[in-house]
Amino acid sequence: MPPMKKEEATMSEPKTKYDRQLRIWGELGQAALEEASICLLHCGPTGSEALKNLVLGGVGSFTVVDGSKVELGDLGNNFMVDERSVGQSKAKSVCAFLQELNDSVKATFIEENPDTLITTNASFFSQFTLVIATQLVEDSMVKLDRICREANVMLVFARSYGLSGFLRVSVKEHTVIDSKPDHFLDDLRLNNPWPELKSFVETIDLNVSDPVAHKHIPYVVILVKMADEWAQSHSGNLPSIREEKKEFKDLVKSKMISMDEDNYKEAIEAAFKVFAPRGISSEIQQICNDTCSELSSNSSDFWVMVAALKEFISNEGDGEAPLEGSIPDMTSSTEHYINLQKIYQAKAEADVLVMEKRVRNILKKIGRDPSSISKPAIKSFCKNARKLKVCRYRMVEDEFSNPSVTEIQKCLAVVQWDFMFFLGLWTDSLPIITSFLASLMQEWMRIFLG
Repeated sequence: MPPMKKEEATMSEPKTKYDRQLRIWGELGQAALEEASICLLHCGPTGSEALKNLVLGGVGSFTVVDGSKVELGDLGNNFMVDERSVGQSKAKSVCAFLQELNDSVKATFIEENPDTLITTNASFFSQFTLVIATQLVEDSMVKLDRICREANVMLVFARSYGLSGFLRVSVKEHTVIDSKPDHFLDDLRLNNPWPELKSFVETIDLNVSDPVAHKHIPYVVILVKMADEWAQSHSGNLPSIREEKKEFKDLVKSKMISMDEDNYKEAIEAAFKVFAPRGISSEIQQICNDTCSELSSNSSDFWVMVAALKEFISNEGDGEAPLEGSIPDMTSSTEHYINLQKIYQAKAEADVLVMEKRVRNILKKIGRDPSSISKPAIKSFCKNARKLKVCRYRMVEDEFSNPSVTEIQKCLAVVQWDFMFFLGLWTDSLPIITSFLASLMQEWMRIFLG
């Protein structure tokens, strides 16, 4: 075996080093992490542990801001300092320990009180991707929230009291491409097959006399055929009510020639996929109709691709999002399974090409470089187009001055213990509780006293 070239060895090192996490969030996720710049305010145990996990993951750079010195009490709760650190700058000591965990991460520190920095140098925070602010007082939280929102910097507040604590995300908008939902239907298009899939299905005879061949027909083929047969005898409609769904499953079962045909058992179990509504979900429709999909030169890559998705759904997609292109394991002959894989992959690749063309045209229209969004990014977007999420967060100032009475009432009504802990943790920020109680009293007086 020839020796590995130096360039190849260098390229493979990051993949080997971060192999486990690459399996979780992929190369695009890792690239985003490696390009990120993090600022930590206060490097106590909460902040240090949070930053440690990012450093081990391979974040691009970080800056620790803390004006205090290491005390004896810190040795019992912060693994990033030791006896030699006592009396030294806490920011410097924690920074040095974190740097040792991953020497490929750029590390800096600033010996200054975070509250002072927030007040005197607001522009400092615009250089970061994410700010992690721990143990801040209310006034500083409100100021920092305003600063980060204006600079479009993501902000996470964290506060801990022993084994209890809270974490508060604050950002104008957080867009997610791969939201990794717990339960999600495979994108098989059993009730809306495209021409190539239809053609393949038509080549397979469900009434084949060979029992071996019969028990190795993929359930995708079985269900596409049965859905078409049902639609022809029901005015083009698919099963919609319980009785019809049961009748459809019985129809599939009637095609079995022996009780040991796993492929037909799989078809019966997967029959609900035929009943699933065609087209996109209401959540994706809402994202496509969002005002942010009306683009400008400042629009993010996410919203540019959403605009392209909206065009695709209305045109080439015929009401559907780009095909994901993967199929699950199923009982099948090797030949049938490989052919199915190729058909799904080819359709997905064709959809990506159409989406890429639309993205490039949109970028050109809004005055951006047509190549500014990479093909891998577009491909990832297409694969996860049915799983998009958009999260928007209230300002911290609103949470303090104008708490949502209705939402708090809901939490109190069902005794959510995590919410009870949250209220308890805010005891040093009484205005939010006082404001809520005052609003609640007004609501009760309005209801009961008219």
